[in-house]
Amino acid sequence: MTRSRERLDAVAGTYRVPADRLFTDIEQLLAAGLDAAFVHVPTNQHLPVVGRLLTAGVPVYVDKPLDNTLAGARQLVDQAERADVLLRVGFNRRHVPAYEQARERPRDLISVWKNEIDSTGPVREIVFDDFIHVVDTLRFLLPGPVERTVVSGRVAAGDLHHVSLTLSGPGFTAVGSMHRLSGAKEERLEVTGDGAKLAVLDLDQVVVHQAGTRTLRPADGWSPVARRRGFEQVCTAFVDAVRAGAPDPVGLADALLTHELCEQVVQQLEAR
Repeated sequence: MTRSRERLDAVAGTYRVPADRLFTDIEQLLAAGLDAAFVHVPTNQHLPVVGRLLTAGVPVYVDKPLDNTLAGARQLVDQAERADVLLRVGFNRRHVPAYEQARERPRDLISVWKNEIDSTGPVREIVFDDFIHVVDTLRFLLPGPVERTVVSGRVAAGDLHHVSLTLSGPGFTAVGSMHRLSGAKEERLEVTGDGAKLAVLDLDQVVVHQAGTRTLRPADGWSPVARRRGFEQVCTAFVDAVRAGAPDPVGLADALLTHELCEQVVQQLEAR
Protein backbone atom coordinates (compact mmCIF):
# COMPACT_ATOMS: atom_id res chain seq x y z
CA MET A 1 0.00 0.00 0.00
CA THR A 2 1.32 3.40 -0.98
CA ARG A 3 -0.34 6.63 -1.99
CA SER A 4 1.86 6.76 -5.10
CA ARG A 5 0.09 4.91 -7.91
CA GLU A 6 3.24 5.00 -10.03
CA ARG A 7 5.31 3.32 -7.32
CA LEU A 8 2.54 0.83 -6.63
CA ASP A 9 2.39 -0.22 -10.28
CA ALA A 10 6.17 -0.55 -10.43
CA VAL A 11 6.27 -2.86 -7.40
CA ALA A 12 3.33 -4.86 -8.74
CA GLY A 13 5.12 -5.38 -12.04
CA THR A 14 8.37 -6.42 -10.37
CA TYR A 15 6.84 -8.91 -7.92
CA ARG A 16 3.73 -9.93 -9.90
CA VAL A 17 1.31 -8.72 -7.26
CA PRO A 18 -2.31 -9.13 -8.44
CA ALA A 19 -4.33 -5.96 -8.88
CA ASP A 20 -6.75 -6.81 -6.06
CA ARG A 21 -3.84 -6.77 -3.58
CA LEU A 22 -2.72 -3.22 -4.40
CA PHE A 23 -3.99 -0.31 -2.30
CA THR A 24 -3.60 3.45 -2.07
CA ASP A 25 -5.69 3.81 1.09
CA ILE A 26 -4.99 2.26 4.49
CA GLU A 27 -8.65 1.58 5.20
CA GLN A 28 -8.92 -0.46 2.01
CA LEU A 29 -5.80 -2.32 3.05
CA LEU A 30 -7.22 -3.15 6.48
CA ALA A 31 -10.52 -4.26 4.96
CA ALA A 32 -8.63 -6.79 2.82
CA GLY A 33 -7.19 -8.44 5.94
CA LEU A 34 -3.63 -8.39 7.29
CA ASP A 35 -1.49 -10.82 9.27
CA ALA A 36 1.15 -8.15 9.91
CA ALA A 37 2.48 -4.89 8.48
CA PHE A 38 5.90 -3.42 7.68
CA VAL A 39 5.74 0.36 7.87
CA HIS A 40 8.24 2.39 5.83
CA VAL A 41 6.74 5.87 5.79
CA PRO A 42 8.39 9.15 6.85
CA THR A 43 8.86 9.49 10.60
CA ASN A 44 6.26 12.25 10.86
CA GLN A 45 3.66 9.73 9.62
CA HIS A 46 4.48 6.98 12.15
CA LEU A 47 1.95 8.14 14.73
CA PRO A 48 -1.12 8.08 12.45
CA VAL A 49 -0.14 5.04 10.37
CA VAL A 50 1.24 2.79 13.12
CA GLY A 51 -1.48 3.97 15.48
CA ARG A 52 -4.21 3.01 13.00
CA LEU A 53 -2.69 -0.44 12.47
CA LEU A 54 -2.39 -1.06 16.21
CA THR A 55 -6.00 0.01 16.69
CA ALA A 56 -6.95 -2.64 14.13
CA GLY A 57 -4.94 -5.25 16.05
CA VAL A 58 -2.30 -5.66 13.35
CA PRO A 59 1.28 -6.55 14.45
CA VAL A 60 3.64 -3.85 13.20
CA TYR A 61 7.31 -3.61 12.26
CA VAL A 62 8.32 0.03 11.91
CA ASP A 63 11.57 1.70 10.91
CA LYS A 64 13.32 3.54 13.72
CA PRO A 65 12.47 5.86 15.35
CA LEU A 66 8.97 5.30 16.61
CA ASP A 67 8.60 9.07 16.51
CA ASN A 68 10.96 12.04 16.57
CA THR A 69 9.72 12.97 20.05
CA LEU A 70 9.82 10.94 23.24
CA ALA A 71 6.15 11.73 23.86
CA GLY A 72 5.17 10.30 20.48
CA ALA A 73 7.28 7.18 21.03
CA ARG A 74 5.66 6.62 24.43
CA GLN A 75 2.23 7.07 22.89
CA LEU A 76 2.79 4.20 20.43
CA VAL A 77 4.39 1.97 23.07
CA ASP A 78 1.49 2.57 25.45
CA GLN A 79 -1.03 1.85 22.70
CA ALA A 80 0.69 -1.41 21.71
CA GLU A 81 0.93 -2.57 25.33
CA ARG A 82 -2.69 -1.71 26.12
CA ALA A 83 -3.90 -3.53 23.00
CA ASP A 84 -1.44 -6.40 23.52
CA VAL A 85 -0.32 -6.08 19.87
CA LEU A 86 3.23 -6.80 18.72
CA LEU A 87 5.20 -3.67 17.82
CA ARG A 88 8.81 -4.05 16.68
CA VAL A 89 11.25 -1.17 16.08
CA GLY A 90 13.76 -1.89 13.30
CA PHE A 91 17.11 -1.62 15.06
CA ASN A 92 18.97 -3.72 12.48
CA ARG A 93 22.43 -3.18 13.98
CA ARG A 94 21.58 -5.46 16.89
CA HIS A 95 21.52 -8.26 14.31
CA VAL A 96 24.66 -7.37 12.33
CA PRO A 97 26.91 -10.48 12.57
CA ALA A 98 30.06 -8.38 13.04
CA TYR A 99 28.42 -6.42 15.88
CA GLU A 100 27.29 -9.64 17.50
CA GLN A 101 30.95 -10.73 17.44
CA ALA A 102 31.89 -7.48 19.18
CA ARG A 103 29.33 -8.13 21.91
CA GLU A 104 31.01 -11.42 22.78
CA ARG A 105 34.36 -9.76 23.52
CA PRO A 106 35.69 -7.80 26.56
CA ARG A 107 34.45 -4.22 26.27
CA ASP A 108 36.27 -1.85 28.61
CA LEU A 109 36.16 0.83 25.92
CA ILE A 110 33.49 1.03 23.23
CA SER A 111 33.71 3.55 20.38
CA VAL A 112 31.12 4.04 17.66
CA TRP A 113 31.15 6.78 15.08
CA LYS A 114 28.90 7.34 12.08
CA ASN A 115 29.84 10.25 9.84
CA GLU A 116 28.46 12.01 6.79
CA ILE A 117 30.13 13.99 4.01
CA ASP A 118 28.04 17.18 3.99
CA SER A 119 24.67 16.77 5.66
CA THR A 120 23.88 19.19 8.47
CA GLY A 121 20.30 19.66 9.53
CA PRO A 122 17.89 20.31 12.42
CA VAL A 123 19.06 18.81 15.72
CA ARG A 124 15.96 16.75 16.48
CA GLU A 125 15.68 15.38 12.95
CA ILE A 126 19.30 14.20 12.79
CA VAL A 127 19.43 12.81 16.32
CA PHE A 128 16.22 10.79 16.05
CA ASP A 129 16.54 9.70 12.42
CA ASP A 130 20.28 8.95 12.27
CA PHE A 131 22.25 9.36 15.51
CA ILE A 132 19.73 6.97 17.07
CA HIS A 133 21.70 4.18 15.34
CA VAL A 134 24.78 5.15 17.33
CA VAL A 135 22.82 5.47 20.57
CA ASP A 136 21.17 2.07 20.24
CA THR A 137 24.42 0.37 19.22
CA LEU A 138 26.12 1.74 22.33
CA ARG A 139 23.27 0.48 24.49
CA PHE A 140 23.37 -2.92 22.79
CA LEU A 141 27.08 -3.27 23.58
CA LEU A 142 27.12 -1.90 27.14
CA PRO A 143 28.64 -4.45 29.57
CA GLY A 144 26.97 -2.95 32.64
CA PRO A 145 24.67 -0.25 34.06
CA VAL A 146 25.30 3.38 33.12
CA GLU A 147 26.31 5.66 35.98
CA ARG A 148 27.17 8.83 34.03
CA THR A 149 25.96 10.38 30.77
CA VAL A 150 27.72 13.25 28.98
CA VAL A 151 26.51 15.00 25.81
CA SER A 152 28.55 17.44 23.75
CA GLY A 153 28.44 18.82 20.23
CA ARG A 154 28.16 21.82 17.97
CA VAL A 155 24.98 23.46 16.73
CA ALA A 156 25.17 26.44 14.35
CA ALA A 157 22.10 28.37 13.20
CA GLY A 158 19.91 25.51 14.43
CA ASP A 159 21.77 22.87 12.40
CA LEU A 160 23.71 20.03 13.99
CA HIS A 161 27.35 19.82 12.90
CA HIS A 162 28.61 17.16 15.30
CA VAL A 163 27.50 15.35 18.44
CA SER A 164 29.11 13.04 20.98
CA LEU A 165 27.54 10.86 23.68
CA THR A 166 29.56 9.26 26.47
CA LEU A 167 28.09 6.55 28.70
CA SER A 168 30.22 5.23 31.54
CA GLY A 169 29.80 2.73 34.34
CA PRO A 170 31.81 0.34 36.51
CA GLY A 171 34.97 -0.42 34.53
CA PHE A 172 33.77 0.74 31.11
CA THR A 173 33.39 3.81 28.92
CA ALA A 174 31.29 3.94 25.74
CA VAL A 175 31.61 6.84 23.31
CA GLY A 176 29.40 7.46 20.29
CA SER A 177 29.91 10.32 17.88
CA MET A 178 28.67 11.70 14.59
CA HIS A 179 30.09 14.44 12.36
CA ARG A 180 27.90 15.73 9.56
CA LEU A 181 30.72 17.57 7.75
CA SER A 182 33.44 14.95 8.02
CA GLY A 183 34.30 14.63 4.33
CA ALA A 184 33.59 10.90 4.44
CA LYS A 185 30.53 8.67 4.76
CA GLU A 186 31.57 5.95 7.19
CA GLU A 187 30.57 3.92 10.21
CA ARG A 188 33.10 2.36 12.54
CA LEU A 189 32.89 0.35 15.74
CA GLU A 190 35.74 -0.56 18.08
CA VAL A 191 35.62 -2.59 21.29
CA THR A 192 38.77 -2.85 23.41
CA GLY A 193 39.54 -4.92 26.48
CA ASP A 194 41.71 -7.65 27.94
CA GLY A 195 44.67 -6.77 25.70
CA ALA A 196 42.76 -6.90 22.41
CA LYS A 197 40.71 -4.75 20.07
CA LEU A 198 38.08 -5.65 17.51
CA ALA A 199 37.23 -3.06 14.87
CA VAL A 200 34.34 -3.17 12.39
CA LEU A 201 34.28 -0.85 9.37
CA ASP A 202 30.96 -0.09 7.68
CA LEU A 203 29.19 -2.97 9.49
CA ASP A 204 31.12 -5.58 7.52
CA GLN A 205 34.91 -5.62 7.59
CA VAL A 206 36.31 -7.03 10.86
CA VAL A 207 39.88 -6.51 12.09
CA VAL A 208 41.26 -7.98 15.33
CA HIS A 209 44.35 -6.52 17.03
CA GLN A 210 46.05 -8.62 19.71
CA ALA A 211 49.64 -8.85 21.04
CA GLY A 212 50.84 -6.51 18.29
CA THR A 213 49.34 -8.53 15.46
CA ARG A 214 46.58 -7.48 13.08
CA THR A 215 44.19 -10.08 11.69
CA LEU A 216 41.66 -9.27 8.99
CA ARG A 217 38.61 -11.51 9.10
CA PRO A 218 37.31 -11.78 5.54
CA ALA A 219 33.66 -10.96 5.00
CA ASP A 220 31.36 -13.70 3.80
CA GLY A 221 31.16 -12.76 0.14
CA TRP A 222 28.33 -15.22 -0.46
CA SER A 223 26.16 -13.65 2.22
CA PRO A 224 23.61 -11.10 0.92
CA VAL A 225 24.14 -7.48 1.90
CA ALA A 226 20.81 -7.45 3.73
CA ARG A 227 22.05 -10.30 5.94
CA ARG A 228 25.46 -8.74 6.59
CA ARG A 229 23.70 -5.54 7.68
CA GLY A 230 21.16 -7.29 9.89
CA PHE A 231 18.02 -6.41 7.92
CA GLU A 232 17.17 -10.00 7.03
CA GLN A 233 17.55 -11.15 10.63
CA VAL A 234 15.50 -8.35 12.20
CA CYS A 235 12.67 -8.89 9.70
CA THR A 236 12.77 -12.67 10.20
CA ALA A 237 12.64 -12.24 13.98
CA PHE A 238 9.51 -10.11 13.61
CA VAL A 239 7.79 -12.57 11.26
CA ASP A 240 8.69 -15.49 13.54
CA ALA A 241 7.20 -13.64 16.52
CA VAL A 242 3.99 -12.98 14.54
CA ARG A 243 3.71 -16.66 13.57
CA ALA A 244 4.32 -17.82 17.12
CA GLY A 245 2.13 -15.19 18.72
CA ALA A 246 5.16 -14.32 20.84
CA PRO A 247 6.30 -10.97 22.22
CA ASP A 248 9.16 -8.96 20.73
CA PRO A 249 12.40 -10.56 21.98
CA VAL A 250 13.98 -7.11 22.41
CA GLY A 251 11.00 -5.54 24.13
CA LEU A 252 9.36 -2.15 23.80
CA ALA A 253 10.68 -0.98 27.16
CA ASP A 254 14.23 -1.43 25.89
CA ALA A 255 13.50 0.34 22.61
CA LEU A 256 11.97 3.21 24.57
CA LEU A 257 15.20 3.62 26.57
CA THR A 258 17.02 4.41 23.32
CA HIS A 259 14.40 7.05 22.47
CA GLU A 260 14.74 8.51 25.98
CA LEU A 261 18.50 8.89 25.50
CA CYS A 262 17.94 10.56 22.12
CA GLU A 263 15.54 13.03 23.74
CA GLN A 264 18.18 13.77 26.39
CA VAL A 265 20.74 14.42 23.65
CA VAL A 266 18.36 16.77 21.82
CA GLN A 267 17.44 18.69 24.96
CA GLN A 268 21.07 19.23 25.96
CA LEU A 269 22.17 20.26 22.47
CA GLU A 270 19.30 22.69 22.05
CA ALA A 271 19.93 24.15 25.50
CA ARG A 272 23.42 25.15 24.37
